[in-house]
Amino acid sequence: MFAAVDLGSNSFRLHIGRHDGDVIRVIKSARDPIRLAAGLDAQGNLSPAAIQSALACLTRFRDILNAYPIDAIRVVATNTVRIAQNAGALLPAAEAAIGCPIEVISGEEEGRLIYMGVSNSIAIPGERRLVLDIGGGSTEVILGRGHEVVKVESFSIGTVKHSTTFFPNGRITEAAFEAAILSARSLFEDAAPPYQPQHWRNAYGSSGTMRAIADTISKNGIGDGSITLKNLTTLKQYFIQTGQISLLDLNGIKPERVAMVVGGLAILIALLQEFNIQVLHPIEAGLRMGVMWDLYLRSTKRDRREQAVHNVVTMFHVDVSRAHRVADMARSLYAQLKPATDTYVRHIYWSALMHEVGMVVSHTGYHKHGAYMIENADMAGFTTREQRVMSKLILSQKGNLRKISDGFVDLDFAKAVLALRLSVTFMHSRVELDYADFSLKMKNKIELEIRQDWVTLHPTVAFWLQKEIECWREVGVEFVVKANV
Repeated sequence: MFAAVDLGSNSFRLHIGRHDGDVIRVIKSARDPIRLAAGLDAQGNLSPAAIQSALACLTRFRDILNAYPIDAIRVVATNTVRIAQNAGALLPAAEAAIGCPIEVISGEEEGRLIYMGVSNSIAIPGERRLVLDIGGGSTEVILGRGHEVVKVESFSIGTVKHSTTFFPNGRITEAAFEAAILSARSLFEDAAPPYQPQHWRNAYGSSGTMRAIADTISKNGIGDGSITLKNLTTLKQYFIQTGQISLLDLNGIKPERVAMVVGGLAILIALLQEFNIQVLHPIEAGLRMGVMWDLYLRSTKRDRREQAVHNVVTMFHVDVSRAHRVADMARSLYAQLKPATDTYVRHIYWSALMHEVGMVVSHTGYHKHGAYMIENADMAGFTTREQRVMSKLILSQKGNLRKISDGFVDLDFAKAVLALRLSVTFMHSRVELDYADFSLKMKNKIELEIRQDWVTLHPTVAFWLQKEIECWREVGVEFVVKANV
């Protein structure tokens, strides 16, 4: 049984589902329209009221989650948490409220998860499809074939800001609506060529806004009931004639969603115009379903992150033999250090595989280039927090330790740094580790016991270990090296 919690800009949502054959069946859902994006002030900070609403919702969600025997839970935060200046203050309290880590995902990763949810809900193998998702803070556009994502982009345009910007005080005019559409088109036009109809067979709309618009068109007898530019234009004209959001009265739109639907309609019209979509099919699948499918794949050892690391290694022409040698050593050394948890086990291995990606930029300071590249790369399956951890590990592989010493409050992270640094050193010195004659410990101090003949067989080892001792001393950690016979 899996659970997905989506901390969206409009609503916080929860799905609990069970894998059953070829589908995941949702057995419990919850939604709270807290309008998080509306709580952002001019400086980009979430207001105290918005934070309190978020925490109260997450506490309620925790009670729901505790009532089910769940095997794995993922909580993902999207655009508003991505851009909020005070997100760092919100996240610890939010994680305490719901009782599990919160993963801030990139817009591109959000798009991939949305597509995963959609593709696993459509029984058309190999179909070339376009998937659109208009959220409260961002819009995702994904081109795919079957279960494979071909191209994904995230645009910083969503229903909340679009509604408040173009329809202040709830007033709807024709000029405002045309301006809202034109503004949205200006964001999409440069990206439009790869998403034209010749690249896909069917187009799908996965967000709550899309489904609300589809329900409105269908339940109010607008045209043939489908999402087409003609029917959207008819709905737009009704909004303009009404003139005020508070006066809109249509079947299919819940009162609390009306304002968001107006802004969403402008964005949707722009998408259909720029991508030349004739008919858009609404679908009851998206981010939360994608998160549950991702949890299921991880439980079956099919982790998308493995492929993402392989792609990075290939893209930046990393020496694979060196990368695997360091990765294997780092994993073995880390295990010998006996970390308290397995939090960094996979991340140290992946970081070691990618430790030389910065070489593609420059051999001087390649660790700095690599750290920047990995922190900012678009890597499928990874959260921003995970990429930041790997970035810090890659940065730590050489040079002084002061630059990452703030992370040493976590002893397991310090052990990961030590394992990676020693692995890089041993690889450069061409040391073949015999773990039966090798001992490494780290508690109050670092204790390394090596074979006496290493210095003879590998003359540079003594030099590099002395440098290592000095680096750890600078951050207040004693490093003792002993030689056995």
